[in-house]
Amino acid sequence: MTQKPCSNLFFLFCFALGFAILPCKTEAQNRAMINLPSYEFDQIHFGFSLGINSANFVTSPRTLHDSVLTVLSKPEAGFTIGIVGEYAFHRYLTLRFLPSFAVAQRDLDYTVETRYGTGLFTKKIESYFLDFPLDLKLRSARMDNFAAFVVAGGKYTIDLASQTNVNNSALSTDQQVVKLQRIDWGYEMGGGVEFYLPYFKLGIEGKLSLGFKNLLIHDNTIFSNALQSLYSKMFLLSFTFEG
Repeated sequence: MTQKPCSNLFFLFCFALGFAILPCKTEAQNRAMINLPSYEFDQIHFGFSLGINSANFVTSPRTLHDSVLTVLSKPEAGFTIGIVGEYAFHRYLTLRFLPSFAVAQRDLDYTVETRYGTGLFTKKIESYFLDFPLDLKLRSARMDNFAAFVVAGGKYTIDLASQTNVNNSALSTDQQVVKLQRIDWGYEMGGGVEFYLPYFKLGIEGKLSLGFKNLLIHDNTIFSNALQSLYSKMFLLSFTFEG
């Protein structure tokens, strides 16, 4: 199974982090210029976020079922946009609510034994997520116009593109879909850095989320019968802009 999209996002996160730190070094030479000096003392902040996601599954295949030989999950890249709301319990501890909309795709590659030999069936699962994450954020002490942070929390997800009502029994094998539950929930964790600019705060964040719920609907097709469970997994690289 290839993890290329996820690896690309990791390198993009490292590049963005390094690119953002460069002006910070120059700025540190002029310590008299402190942007947004009272920002961390305000209790409520709002903003928005833009991100790139890499969605995947944590799969649990059955040992062997019918003609299916292997099942591999392949991540694909998507995008996420959202709103940021932050409430400060303390100067360094805040509660964040980030309702967002995400477009994502995950592929399941089935190697199947047919009468004509071994064949590959790829089931593309496109999703349009409404995500409702609630996270605790622990931030470091501010160093001039720079700070680092870690986040952890949970989220509730609705898949607007769920195909739970598709009747697979009326479709041919190559047209059948892998049916998933519409509702999911899970936990997430990550970290990042913040830069205080003259008019807003820029955040760069990497976050991994994992689902608690088995999303697979068993409807007696060779594609669902070859699996015991499918759990959601997503890596998100996001840029937040808060005032």
